[in-house]
Amino acid sequence: MHPDDADWEGWRPETAAHALAGVDVPWAVAAGWAIDLFLGHQRREHDDLELAVPASRFREVAGALSKLEFHVIGPGTSVPVDRAGALLDTHHQTWGLDRAANRWRVDLFREPSDGDTWICRRDPRIRLPYSEVIEHTNGGIPYVRPEIVLLFKAKHARPKDEGDLAAVLPRLDASRRRLLAGWLEQVHPVHFWIADLA
Repeated sequence: MHPDDADWEGWRPETAAHALAGVDVPWAVAAGWAIDLFLGHQRREHDDLELAVPASRFREVAGALSKLEFHVIGPGTSVPVDRAGALLDTHHQTWGLDRAANRWRVDLFREPSDGDTWICRRDPRIRLPYSEVIEHTNGGIPYVRPEIVLLFKAKHARPKDEGDLAAVLPRLDASRRRLLAGWLEQVHPVHFWIADLA
């Protein structure tokens, strides 16, 4: 099936948190929604909902979302997980299809890890314990800390990514800005965001 054969109508983070309440896996809301959870309010529209999960424990998370049919997203195609084969190793996005509604609900990012340690898929030298990767809202929803989200957003630096950076910067203290700047210098050495973080 082609990814465009179904429309996106992503869940809200609260829906995912409710569905995964009993799952003992270090999962977290990622990407744009993670920025808004850090800020404490929704500041822009989101077409989808991305969750970061350890690749080695993907099936535990998918099992808790058993009403969805998961597809590995490749170039111009989506293949059910059970038939994805090598795509599982080369493509990290796994979209969850609500077959009855013909809507994509969630995108599980299958991330590298080593036990309780998260490994950055852009640069495996960047590693953190999950306790430092995941923060929580007052309501207990886990989200990826904004420095990591922005590191991934820096690759494309689209207008919405620029807006996310501008919204987050006033809320980052000097140590968090230095952390993000150091990662950017490592992964994208001449990135124009580095000056913004100085």
